[in-house]
Amino acid sequence: MPDVHEPAGSAPSRKRADARRNEQALLKAAAAVFVASGVDAPVREIAAKAGVGMGTIYRHFPTRADLIVAVYRHQVEACAEAGPALLASSASPYRALAEWIGLFVDFLVTKHGLATALQSDDASFQALHAYFIDRLVPVCTQILETAVAAGEIRTDVRGYELMRAVGSLCARVGNDPDYDAHRMVGLLIAGLARSRATIRTRPE
Repeated sequence: MPDVHEPAGSAPSRKRADARRNEQALLKAAAAVFVASGVDAPVREIAAKAGVGMGTIYRHFPTRADLIVAVYRHQVEACAEAGPALLASSASPYRALAEWIGLFVDFLVTKHGLATALQSDDASFQALHAYFIDRLVPVCTQILETAVAAGEIRTDVRGYELMRAVGSLCARVGNDPDYDAHRMVGLLIAGLARSRATIRTRPE
């Protein structure tokens, strides 16, 4: 007999909420471990960072490929969701663009831990590039168009080509401590402005 003080179905709902929290913790921990140690890092290292047992990881992600794909998609989603939020909260569309591009740079620079896996022939990875484009290009385009409508930036730049340009600047990041991708991308974004003001892609 169900507890009269507890609505029917509330226990399963709590379990689903707990499972979602565990999954989010795993994805954040795995992303950090992949950046630091590569995608071949021991699963126990990810479990320890997330504060869960290894069995929890395998319940959510039966294979390493499943985990890598989930981490990549999670990071793309976070970047996509940040666009509208920044437009709503930033002092101007131009500032929103600069801050969003800063997040995009962070994503590109830190996902090098996934690069080797994403270039493999594993079928799990084949749709990820299209997913990346489909989710992020519209977000970049929306911010650009809002900044254009506000008269803050030049009108002849498309979202896709801006993201490609940023990607090219970030591609130089590797083991070169003298190369600052954020600084170079900041110069690119400053060049879009109609004014001579220079802004950074990462706030001071």
